[in-house]
Amino acid sequence: MEKAYHHMTHLNHRLNPDLTDIPWDQACQLMDMVGWEKRNVMELRAAFEKSTYSYFVFDDTRLVGFGRTVDDSQYYALIVDVVVHPDYQGKGLGTRIVNSLKDALDDYLFTTLTAARGKHGFYKKIGWQQQSSAFIWPRNESQIEDHCFTEDGPE
Repeated sequence: MEKAYHHMTHLNHRLNPDLTDIPWDQACQLMDMVGWEKRNVMELRAAFEKSTYSYFVFDDTRLVGFGRTVDDSQYYALIVDVVVHPDYQGKGLGTRIVNSLKDALDDYLFTTLTAARGKHGFYKKIGWQQQSSAFIWPRNESQIEDHCFTEDGPE
C-alpha cells in the first residue's frame, strides 16, 4: 500500500472555499480519527458557515486536513478545529493550515488558540507562546483534564 505522504506535493489547499463542496461526513470522520468528540454533520457545517476564514486540504477528493477561525471581525480571533489526518501528520500540513489562518488574521488585535491535549509542543515549535492569563469555564470533566492546570501544574 502506498503511503499518503508520497502525494504531499499534489495536495489541494483551499482558503475559504465554497462550503457546499466540502464532504462534511469526511470532516466528522477526521475529527473522530484524532480522538475528538463526535460531531453532527449539519452542526459542523453550520459552525464553519459562521467562520470568517476556513481552510481545507484535499488529497484528490479525500479531505485530509482543515481548520477555521472564530472572531469578531476586528479585535479578537481564535483559530479552532485544526485537524490533520493521522497519515498526514508530521509532514508540515498542520503548520501550513495554522499559518494560513494566522496570516489571514493579521489585522486583528489578538489571535489565540486552544491546543488539543498533547499538541502544546507542536504550537510552541511553530512559534506560538503559551498565555499566562487565559482562563476557561469548564463544561465537563474532559475539559478540566484537557485544558486546566492541576496542583501538579500543566500537562
